[in-house]
Amino acid sequence: MTGFTHPALQQLTDQQVRFAPLARRLEQADLARRLVGEIEPGKRYPYQFVCFRVTGFRPDAHADLLIDGDDLASDLREMIRLLDDVVTLEEVSTRLNVSTKTIRRWRKFGLEGKLILRHGKRQLSFRQSLVEDFLATQRDRVERGGRFSQMTDAEREEVLRRAKRLSHIGCGTLTEVSRRIAQRVGRSVEAIRYTIKNYDREHPDQALFPNLTGPLNAETKQIIYSSFRRGIKVDTLAKRFQRTRTSVYRVINEVRAQRLLAQPLDYIPSVEFDNPALDAVMLAPMPDAEGYDAKRRVMHAPKDVPPELASCYEYPLLSKDQEQHQFRKMNYLKFKAAQLRDQIRKEGGDEAEVDPTRVRIQTLKEIEDLQLEANAVKEMLINSNLRLVVNIAKKHSAQAENFFELMSDGNMSLMRAVEKFDYYRGFKFSTYASWAIMKNFARSIPEDKHRRERFVTGHDDVFDAAPDNRTDEYELLATQERATHSVNRLLEYLEPREREIIRMRAGMDENGKNVTLEEIGRKFGITKERVRQLNARAMSKLRAIAKDKELDM
Repeated sequence: MTGFTHPALQQLTDQQVRFAPLARRLEQADLARRLVGEIEPGKRYPYQFVCFRVTGFRPDAHADLLIDGDDLASDLREMIRLLDDVVTLEEVSTRLNVSTKTIRRWRKFGLEGKLILRHGKRQLSFRQSLVEDFLATQRDRVERGGRFSQMTDAEREEVLRRAKRLSHIGCGTLTEVSRRIAQRVGRSVEAIRYTIKNYDREHPDQALFPNLTGPLNAETKQIIYSSFRRGIKVDTLAKRFQRTRTSVYRVINEVRAQRLLAQPLDYIPSVEFDNPALDAVMLAPMPDAEGYDAKRRVMHAPKDVPPELASCYEYPLLSKDQEQHQFRKMNYLKFKAAQLRDQIRKEGGDEAEVDPTRVRIQTLKEIEDLQLEANAVKEMLINSNLRLVVNIAKKHSAQAENFFELMSDGNMSLMRAVEKFDYYRGFKFSTYASWAIMKNFARSIPEDKHRRERFVTGHDDVFDAAPDNRTDEYELLATQERATHSVNRLLEYLEPREREIIRMRAGMDENGKNVTLEEIGRKFGITKERVRQLNARAMSKLRAIAKDKELDM
C-alpha cells in the first residue's frame, strides 16, 4: 500500500483490508470520515486514540506515537479509500453498461458479491479489486455483455412492432413471443423480454401484455393458491396468469403464510412442554403401539351393526397410559407449531406488520408438518372413541326422531371434547367425553322437538303412504365411504411396493389418474412384465384376505 505518511497507520489499514468482514470495513470507513472532520491541523493525536476511534480497539503497540493533524488527515483519507473499496450493483451496471440482471448472472462465473447493510438497506455489493480481477479474466464475456445491452432505437422499434403484431393475433405468453422474436432478430430471449416489459411499464395504457403490469390482487392470489392445492401444475398456472414460475411459487407461499398466521392454534398447556429434555419422550410412539396395531388389524364390525356404523368398530379402545400419551403428544405438537409461528411474528415486530413474503418456506413446512402430525393423533383419538357416541346415542334414541342425526351431533361433541380435554389432571377421557355428549344431547334434543312441532300438519299418514322414489344420496356416499375404508384396511396387509402398485393402477393417488404398467416400471426400476406379475399377486392376496375377513367388497 502507498500514500501513507506513518507506517503504523499503513499497517493498521492493511490488517483491516485483509481480515475484517466487508460490512465491518464499511463501518470503519464511516468512522474514519467522522474523525477526519474533527481533526485540527495544529494538534497532535496519539496513535492509540486514532486506532480506538476507527476500530473500537485500543492496542498496546506504538504507545508513544503522536501524529500531526495534517499527516493524520492525509493518512485517514487514504485509509478510507482502501476500506471503502466497495461498489453497489447499480454502480457496476452503469460502469460496464450492462443490466443488473446480467451482473447477477456473472456471479456464477466468478464475480463475487455479498449482501451488506448500507444506509438501512441490504444491497448487493462488490469489492472494487474483485471487479477489476473479473474484468481481467473475463474480458470477452464483459465485452459481449456490453454489446448485448446496446440495442439501437431502430432495433427496439422493430422488436416492439413484431411484439404488437404477435400479441394482437394471440401468439401466446410474453415468454413465447419473446422467443419467436429472438429467433428472428438474432437477440437473446431475455433482451427481447426486457424491452417489451419496459415498454409496457412506460405505456400502461398501450401495454402489449397488460396482465404483467402491477402486482396481483388478493382475489387472484387466492385463485392461484386454490388451483395449486387442487393439483394444477405451476407451469400451467404461470401460463394462465402470464407470470413466471418463480412468481407463482412466491404467491403460493405468501397465501400459505397468510393462512397459517391467521389460523388459531389452541392447545392445553403443560409445564412439561418447556423442558427440552422431554422432547423425545413426548414424541415417541405410544406404549404398546404394536399390540394396538395388531388388535386393529383383526377388528371388524358385528353382523347386526348397520352399515353406516361399521366404521365405528375399526379402532380398538385405548388404555389409560396410551390415552394420556396421545393427548400429551397432540398438545405438544400444537405447542411446538405455536412456538414457531410466534417466532415469525416476533421477527416481524407485530402480527399486523408481518410480511408473508419474507417468511421462510422451511419454517412454513415445519409448522404444517407439526399440524398434520397433531391432526393424525387427534383423528386416532376420535376414531377410538366413536363407539362411546354410539352407546350414549342409543340411550337417547327414544327421545329423538332420527338416530343418525343424533349420532352426527354426538360426533361433533366428541371432536370438541378431544380439543378441550385436560389430560394433565389424570382422568379418563371417556368420563369427560360422556359428560360433554350428554350435556349436548340435553340441549339439542328439546330444541329439535320444538322445531318439529312447529311444522306438524296433521297429515303425516299421507306422507308415510306415498312412495319415495328419490335417490338416497346419503346412502350412496355412505356405501362409497365404506368401500374406501375396506380397501384401505386391506391394503395394510400388503408389502409397501405391492400397496403402491395397486394404488397407482387403481387411480387411488391424489391426482386420481390410472398409471400404466410401463410408467410404474420406470418408477420402481423394473420391467412392465414384472409390474404385471406383482399386481396380479397383490390382487390375489387381497381376494384371499377379503374372503378370510368376510368383507363384502
